[in-house]
Amino acid sequence: MSDSQGDLRAKVRESVVNYYQVAHSDRRFVRGKTRVQYAGRVYDEQEMVGMVDAVLDFWLTAGPRTQVFERVLADFIGTREVIPVNSGSSANLVAVTTLCSKQLRGRRLEPGDEVIVPATSFPTTVAPIVQNRLLPVLVDCCLGDYNIDPAAIEAAISPRTRALMFAHTLGNPADMSRIMPLVKKHNLLLIEDTADALGSKFDGQMLGTFGQIATLSFYPAHHITMGEGGAVYTTSRRLAKIARTVRDWGRDCWCGYDNPTDGKCGIRFDREIDGVEGHYDHRYYYTEIGYNLKITDPQAAMGLAQLAKLPGFVAARKRNFKFLYEALGRYSEFLVMPEWHPLADPSWFAFPLSVRPGAPFARREITRFLEYRGVETRLLFAGNVLRQPGYKDIECRVVGDLAQSDLVMAQTFFVGVYPGLDQPRLDYIVEMFGEFFASL
Repeated sequence: MSDSQGDLRAKVRESVVNYYQVAHSDRRFVRGKTRVQYAGRVYDEQEMVGMVDAVLDFWLTAGPRTQVFERVLADFIGTREVIPVNSGSSANLVAVTTLCSKQLRGRRLEPGDEVIVPATSFPTTVAPIVQNRLLPVLVDCCLGDYNIDPAAIEAAISPRTRALMFAHTLGNPADMSRIMPLVKKHNLLLIEDTADALGSKFDGQMLGTFGQIATLSFYPAHHITMGEGGAVYTTSRRLAKIARTVRDWGRDCWCGYDNPTDGKCGIRFDREIDGVEGHYDHRYYYTEIGYNLKITDPQAAMGLAQLAKLPGFVAARKRNFKFLYEALGRYSEFLVMPEWHPLADPSWFAFPLSVRPGAPFARREITRFLEYRGVETRLLFAGNVLRQPGYKDIECRVVGDLAQSDLVMAQTFFVGVYPGLDQPRLDYIVEMFGEFFASL
């Protein structure tokens, strides 16, 4: 880079910092005017400067910043391989498709194999099971922690059961002390969806490192954001190689972001394909039915700035959750307060509540009250996913009556704990709950 380029870049960065201060830094809370969001982007000038730097380099696809992002995130999680993708939903699709690869031979998932999954799910935790022609086996959740019921897992296992896939709901770790013995006893593949749970631990172990493969989302509501984005991660180099192939059009080439002329394998121009005379360029050799699900380097630049803030984000989520738990506990006669396992260390995504049966109000009443006063609420995603129009006719097996999942669909909601909630906003949430109960 010449001196003139360096000087211009420095001026651009300075202008970006100034623009952030003028256009983005004012986040004051004004009662009655400022909505108290359940989640949102928490950022400063570092994200903007990083993204502009990437654009100045004109790295519009995945590049050097993406490589650094992979390493830094892997170090945080304590895993070997991170494969960034364009969304958490894509991450789930890549993870399940990877386990269906013919390259895994006898250990692969095959059409018709059963995958146990909670009925209380985000839809795209279930979707890739259906899309890969596997049979989802829907089981119930537990009220209070909203995670998959370990007893239901055991009851659901059949001779065709090959895998277990579930999310750690709202960042709250599932009971891995009961789940992992079942996984090992029945030799199940385990896919952990940690979209809401980056930084959560169970018995000191980071979520996502219990099974063969796991997923993340970097949508703005989650613990860190790239705007859009997600990741697959695993300790298995073999699974990581297949996952990258699925993500990168199904192409077998593993040169990555740098491209030696003869490829990292050294035999780029020496590949042979059955029925084709001569040799074929390895960069156009496809071993999986894949997609193009990569991120871009400007996204990775944002992600790196977010990762630097992640420990503080996790601490803020825990602190905000603790404040709401202590403040809202007085309403436990009418609201089911969140619960977590003694060995769980949740990096909370949100603060879930369920209206108790027999309460003198319906969920609709309390959520409308809060929303009309500027406090955002959300339902627990799809509730019982089989009640959703897109999923009610899927081929599946159901174990039990899914009574808790139906209760979640009818009675559960959540408010936010994300790091953008300062004390005035948290106080306002509690005040609005107080006003609602005073109005009964």
